[in-house]
Amino acid sequence: MISQSEMHPQRWGDPDAATPLPDSARGLVELAFGLSDCPAVAGATPPTGETPVAALAALVDVLGADNVLTDDTTRMLRTRGKSTLDLLKARAGDLSDAPDVVVRPSGQAEIEALLAVAATHRLAVVPFGGGTSVTGGLVADRARFAGVVSLDLVRMKSLLAVDTESMTATLEPGLRGPEAEALLAEHGLTLGHYPQSFEYATIGGYAATRSSGQSSAGYGRFDSLVMGLTVVTPSGTLTVGSAPASAAGPDLRQVFLGSEGAFGVITAVTVRVRRLPAEKLYLGWRWPSFEAGADAMRALAQARMLPEVIRLSDEAETAINLADPSSIGSADDPGCLMITGFEGTPPAVVAKRAAVTSVLTELGGTDLGEQPGEAWAHGRFNAPYLRDAMLDVGVLVETLETATFWSHRSGLYADVKTALEASLGKKAIVLCHISHVYETGCSLYFTIAVREARDPLVQWAAAKAAASEAMITAGATITHHHAVGTDHKPWFEREIGPVGVQTLRAIKDSLDPSGILNPGVLI
Repeated sequence: MISQSEMHPQRWGDPDAATPLPDSARGLVELAFGLSDCPAVAGATPPTGETPVAALAALVDVLGADNVLTDDTTRMLRTRGKSTLDLLKARAGDLSDAPDVVVRPSGQAEIEALLAVAATHRLAVVPFGGGTSVTGGLVADRARFAGVVSLDLVRMKSLLAVDTESMTATLEPGLRGPEAEALLAEHGLTLGHYPQSFEYATIGGYAATRSSGQSSAGYGRFDSLVMGLTVVTPSGTLTVGSAPASAAGPDLRQVFLGSEGAFGVITAVTVRVRRLPAEKLYLGWRWPSFEAGADAMRALAQARMLPEVIRLSDEAETAINLADPSSIGSADDPGCLMITGFEGTPPAVVAKRAAVTSVLTELGGTDLGEQPGEAWAHGRFNAPYLRDAMLDVGVLVETLETATFWSHRSGLYADVKTALEASLGKKAIVLCHISHVYETGCSLYFTIAVREARDPLVQWAAAKAAASEAMITAGATITHHHAVGTDHKPWFEREIGPVGVQTLRAIKDSLDPSGILNPGVLI
């Protein structure tokens, strides 16, 4: 077995890091929703695997018996992702989506061979990195297949190449965020990609979901960092990206970025890297309204003066103090909280901080100093643990996100919030922050808390549908960085239109004619 910290099947992250509700939050939750004990079902096991004996034998021939696993524990840990619906199902003992077998190839050649076995024996193959999907991206449609295989990339964790002159590095897909950063740090480099799932998400997952990180304002979205990819498909292996820029036809990297394992298995990613920052500084700003703070973000973006980190909570999220999960419910200042972060050499940090401070002050912001920024930085990966603590007391917490142009931001914000409140009822708490900023627009990230109904799966499905309808009606994207999975498919088809769907189906049919790769996801 691979020695690696595994996420709990019914919770987020490291079980030893789980904590009960902070005292500051417990009173708020009890006042808003009441508290009730919601224990999870213990001792649940997945259904017996269905993979034919001949197919298992063929997989063993390719990978060796130690890397073809059918035990209940390993299969359970590869069941679904970590959305609230995924956790609710697991807590209820529903492991019906467990893969029949987990395979752990060591490299490209073994992946090529196992895909050939899968095509021959009609096995669906789901690439698995960190298991952090929140949109149903790991739930294969098994209807046409003899079994479902979870292709765990845990053995592919090498830094393959470093080019300090060009400032690029080539990484294997199974590296988790902290592992990749540690390997790059040995060369004085950083990728600088920090999604909330950073501690468990992988390089391959970043690429396959078109990930954005909390420092994307300065470092860029992951797709903008990718210089090249090697991808194994059932039709063959290809490497795309041979120069920093090219006019040699459409950019084939974009076919695979965001493809969620439906077109091929990513086996190597060449990325743009930067020097490790000598200094990091995070600050807080107070704005009189969400509108005023958003206008300030737009001004910075369009002046090309964005810091490495910039995010803005609306009035409700600021009042609850969600930017600091350890102090939920303790904020009492009016207005909206903005977090800015600066990274680089000391002179660069000083210069950019001064320039940004001048703009934000002129626009009406109040500098709150380092304390709010450092509190956010300290707890930036902890929000999913808070969600677990809320589920433990019968409060459903979930998130969704979108993006639009600046001129549509206010309308989209109001429409999605109204749709959620109408679906979930007056007692629901709907919070929002601007998580990512561009010259032309921004991403809105909503957090919802509501007392669990008798059937919380139906409860959230209705709310998600209402919010998604509002996004599509407003002309916004159905997802900015969580990917499509199965959850967003009905609205994704409407977003890209029938010709777009036809184009993706043609790519799928060409690269994966047997349809074995992550069937039912994306397309």
